Amino acid sequence: MTSQTNTKPKISPKLLAWLDVVAIGSWGVLMLKYWQTGKLNVLIHPDYFWLIIVASIGLLLVAFLKAKELLQRRRYNEIVGAQHITVFPPGWSSSLLIITALLGFFITPQVFASSSAMNRSVTELLGPTRSQPQAFRASVRPEERSLVEWIRTLSVYPEPDAYTGQRAKVQGFAMYPKDIGQDFMMLSRFVITCCAADAYPVGIPVKLSEGRDKYPADKWFEVEGKIITETFNGKRHLAINATSIKEIPQPKNPYSS
Repeated sequence: MTSQTNTKPKISPKLLAWLDVVAIGSWGVLMLKYWQTGKLNVLIHPDYFWLIIVASIGLLLVAFLKAKELLQRRRYNEIVGAQHITVFPPGWSSSLLIITALLGFFITPQVFASSSAMNRSVTELLGPTRSQPQAFRASVRPEERSLVEWIRTLSVYPEPDAYTGQRAKVQGFAMYPKDIGQDFMMLSRFVITCCAADAYPVGIPVKLSEGRDKYPADKWFEVEGKIITETFNGKRHLAINATSIKEIPQPKNPYSS
């Protein structure tokens, strides 16, 4: 009797060795691509861009050195007549890294939309308020404050009447929380501290002179107007009485200001 042995196709050790190089190099290229195309803005705070750049260069350097080592090994085996390159097979890990990196080249990271903040109330988006008016004197020109700077100012002194009549010019995307009036939209932005995982929404109510249909949710607008005090759910809050609302493109860095 002749015994038959089951032979399974094996991946070449040379190919397995190069998988590590491709996996490491592809992630280095991907992160540099995100930085150069501005996609990194929706994933991480600009203060940490240098870490991504350094890490990308480091990965490319490791991939280059590993490729150089494999080429040197190949020349050595050709000289001594060895049949294959002895390597530790990378297994599935390198393959998964390559697949994930390839997906990153074709899938564009998306900015958070209003649906991510719809379960927030006006109070949560705008911050605290005072039950009684108190005196306050601001030293910064109101019309130069961004939306986030207005929120930070309110966190220091949350008395809406202190800002009444001041001019505001802010940018953000439209959203409509469940507890905001029909005559208002919430102009919002997401604030990012480190990376997209810790992003949280803030916003300022905008009093509309026209219906909501003209200002679809998630569209970006620049709002000009004067500060007023409005009551939402029995609490006094700062709002903007809009004199001008114009649609604008989504900023390159939607989390910056």
